[in-house]
Amino acid sequence: MKSSNQQSSYVKFEASPPPSTPPQATTTATQVTTTNQYHTENPKPVPRVQAKIEVPWSSGLCDCFSDCQNCCITWWCPCITFGQIAEIVDKGSSACGVNGALYTVIACVTGCACCYSCFYRSKMRQQYKLKESPCGDCLVHCFCESCALCQEYRELKSRGIDPSIGWHGNVERRIRTLEMSPMPPMAPVVEEGMSR
Repeated sequence: MKSSNQQSSYVKFEASPPPSTPPQATTTATQVTTTNQYHTENPKPVPRVQAKIEVPWSSGLCDCFSDCQNCCITWWCPCITFGQIAEIVDKGSSACGVNGALYTVIACVTGCACCYSCFYRSKMRQQYKLKESPCGDCLVHCFCESCALCQEYRELKSRGIDPSIGWHGNVERRIRTLEMSPMPPMAPVVEEGMSR
């Protein structure tokens, strides 16, 4: 009886995988099982993310002399140009004078008004989908504050906005333009039939 038990245990040992089997075979089987575990019959569609299309600025950073009047004002009193830009970017929710005064206080206390003005450059870029060029907004304002303000001012002017009259002035001007636009010409009235 002992001999048959020994023989059956010997057969069971032979049925299990031999110890020389590489561990990759069992790992591969596990990976296949794991992959199949997450497979579904009806996969959910992945929503497409639309790429942001950014447009270039209408003028370069160093084109300051294309508007000499604004260039001079910005060089001697950047708070005026900044206040005008900030009022337009905020769509009239803040006044030009308040933004200009805050810019001046920050410039006098810290000497770094560029930290405040670069925020408005970023906000303006997002509104008009402009490229962040030639480098980051903070770097542009830290190293070329006057040039950056002039470029932002020119960008607003190229879009038909006059920063010097403020947000409300631009809104009124647009309303007046729409009211005064001529009606499309009407075809002349023609009498029916021929007459002698």
